[in-house]
Amino acid sequence: MNKATLATALLGDIRMSQFSALSPELYLCGWSLFMLIYGVYRIKRHSDHFMIFSSLLILAITALLVTGTVGHKVVIMNGMFIADRFAAMAKCLLVVASSLILLLASSWLREEEGRPFEFVILMLFSTLGMMFMVSSADFLTMYMALEMSSLALYVLASFLRDHAKSSEAGLKYFVLGALASGMMLFGISLVYGFTGTTNFENLATLFAEHGSVSKGVVVGMILIIVGLCFKTSAVPFHMWSPDVYEGAPTPVTAFFATAPKVAALCLFTRVMLQPFGELVGQWAQILVFVSIASMIVGSLAAIMQTNIKRLLAYSSIGHAGFMLMGIASGNIAGVQAVLIYLALYIFMSAGAFGCVLLMRRDGHYVENIKDLAGLGRTNPLLAMVFSLFMFSMAGIPPLAGFFGKMYVVLAAIGAGLTWMAVIAVIASVISGYYYIKVVKVIYFDEPATPFDRCNACLLNTGIAICTLVTLLYFLCPSPLIMQAKAAAEALLQQ
Repeated sequence: MNKATLATALLGDIRMSQFSALSPELYLCGWSLFMLIYGVYRIKRHSDHFMIFSSLLILAITALLVTGTVGHKVVIMNGMFIADRFAAMAKCLLVVASSLILLLASSWLREEEGRPFEFVILMLFSTLGMMFMVSSADFLTMYMALEMSSLALYVLASFLRDHAKSSEAGLKYFVLGALASGMMLFGISLVYGFTGTTNFENLATLFAEHGSVSKGVVVGMILIIVGLCFKTSAVPFHMWSPDVYEGAPTPVTAFFATAPKVAALCLFTRVMLQPFGELVGQWAQILVFVSIASMIVGSLAAIMQTNIKRLLAYSSIGHAGFMLMGIASGNIAGVQAVLIYLALYIFMSAGAFGCVLLMRRDGHYVENIKDLAGLGRTNPLLAMVFSLFMFSMAGIPPLAGFFGKMYVVLAAIGAGLTWMAVIAVIASVISGYYYIKVVKVIYFDEPATPFDRCNACLLNTGIAICTLVTLLYFLCPSPLIMQAKAAAEALLQQ
């Protein structure tokens, strides 16, 4: 093979005009590499702010480049990468989530001498992998992007390597993550072995032309679902979530609860409704079971928790169950509901973890629910904001969390899953108990020692943004609804 033929084979059908579809990823990759080199040679104690502010600027420009790719569907790299409205919205959510976490983590990072550089670089590369995940149009691209993101997350989970809990969290996440990745890769190999392709569009066409598929394809699909369920921390593959959430540093836990959740659920949606869209009869009942189990386990297991991060971990499992209900609906309304829910959940979850970052006493972070006792009298503003996020997660109107749950319940009813919607409402009522229990501790228990006063500007800014979105979303819901609908139509009408 001569050089010209080899170049053609490697580049596939990429044209210069189509490089714009990859521009957000190329830009983020280039600047992440530059930041990596800069971080090695930086002058310590004089560039921590630069690392944070420059990363926020990089993410902001990446978001602008993503909005520039919105338009007609573009498929490049021999059908392995797709840029459409669904991917564009998912990438915007990823950038928003990563930016919020950088704001929330700013004060914590300054206390970790010499470490902001590592944290920021790992976050940027993980976000890059997630952006490739949501634009994957082939199982090979999907798997490589998933591993790129996961490798950075494994390191972030054990970021405080001198702390036993953080090291344990990283080890648990790595071992179970490797197991889930292996099962997913085995599932992909089965699908390829029985169909001869790993391309999403080719698989969708193949399944549409043949009314039935072999059992090997079904087994492969189930193994892929198992891997995706692990990434979304859905029951029964949720066992890693509470331990990792508790053991990892709080900013890392906040990142786990937002950006990777968005990427995994958006990828889950694309995989189920594009290559396996014609096999809905084989996978719908699996997602229904996983969704119901996640909602019930997330609601019941959180009741007995005494650590606020473990409580939020089980809360995230329950929220994942609600969003999986939207995927199980299998229609445009369901996908639209998932995207709206994800967008609102980012702000609720990030805001709640931001409040946890303000829980410092005598210079040390505290995480027990009992440490919030009497916060309503010792710090009324923090008490009000934290209670707001708890009520929103419980789904109390007119806060943002209510609308997220309402959309997925209506989508399930529209798909004929009324009984499932009833279970979701019951699970939401049960979950309200442990959210309100936290509020009860805040306002009615005897005051504990007040928290240290925190004057971190960026942290307070991040919490303020989350609070405003959570509180005032009901005043202007139309833009998000319309964008989510357009993204859902782009996904299902391809």
